[in-house]
Amino acid sequence: MEKKLKATEEQLTYSKILDLGMKVGLLALVITFIIYLTGIFTPHIPVNDLPKYWGMSVHKYLEATHIPRGWGWLGMVGKGDFLNFISIAFLAGVTTVCYIAIIPILFRKKDTVYGMIAIVEVLVLVLAASGILKSGGH
Repeated sequence: MEKKLKATEEQLTYSKILDLGMKVGLLALVITFIIYLTGIFTPHIPVNDLPKYWGMSVHKYLEATHIPRGWGWLGMVGKGDFLNFISIAFLAGVTTVCYIAIIPILFRKKDTVYGMIAIVEVLVLVLAASGILKSGGH
């Protein structure tokens, strides 16, 4: 007789949030890309100028285009080519939201070790996203 596996409460919670986050993020990407294509917001770098930057390293590209490092792009979301960064950052943060949502479930079920692992995971993701470590390409 075949035994059917059932998803746990935390798995279902995580997957529901991830599914919704992915759909919202994808919709936001499409909308911000359409805004970019239509030129509603002027881009920081004109589309015709893009090829001259393609061969540059990240460091040289950021210098040549006067783009701030790290989270400095937040000050440029009014530019058409930076507006879509909001959607990308949102999608990158969905996993953190999923972990935060399952932490209470894990502790309520007395899965203390998994609860602590989830807390550490959230802390690592937030620390990495914060830019405090300064270990990325820019």
